[in-house]
Amino acid sequence: MKESHTNQTVVSGTTSALPGQPTSTPIESASGLPELFADGIKDMYWAENYLVKSLPKMVAAAGSEELKSSLENHLEQTKEHASRLEKAFELLGLKIQAKKCDSMEGLVMSGEHIIENTIAGTEARNTGLIMSALKVENFEITSYNGLIQLAGQLGQTDVAELLQQNLSDEMEAEQLLTGLSQKKLILVK
Repeated sequence: MKESHTNQTVVSGTTSALPGQPTSTPIESASGLPELFADGIKDMYWAENYLVKSLPKMVAAAGSEELKSSLENHLEQTKEHASRLEKAFELLGLKIQAKKCDSMEGLVMSGEHIIENTIAGTEARNTGLIMSALKVENFEITSYNGLIQLAGQLGQTDVAELLQQNLSDEMEAEQLLTGLSQKKLILVK
């Protein structure tokens, strides 16, 4: 039997919210949206923490100071994203828990493949790293957009605000990386 991650209890056919949670009708709780939302938060928590461990490899492999700086900056933002997700768990009354994100693992592996199959200090490596980072950013943007929508449907405005902050950072990082991809980077010798 699959473990339930709901924030609501059903008693005698009615639904009551756990402390700090909005009430809903039995139809809403039967929809599975609270479980989907909780799983999405856990998924992104794993993804952000996995990036914290993986980004230093990309920083070390970057062949331009501008790319290194961009990736280092995003590493610091990623740590903050994980911290915001911890606050989201608290607001939802959930235990802080990560759920493996296969998508993020695959995207990171793709970036590691670029490092393994390009020559250090080349334009090919920098371009490949930027492309890999953009794939990650676009995945995160899509994920946070979906979670913000779910938060709104579930009346979790405080959580939605935290997720919106992460989304704004991801969009900013995506724009920065896109800008880097459109200009010739000065390679570090």
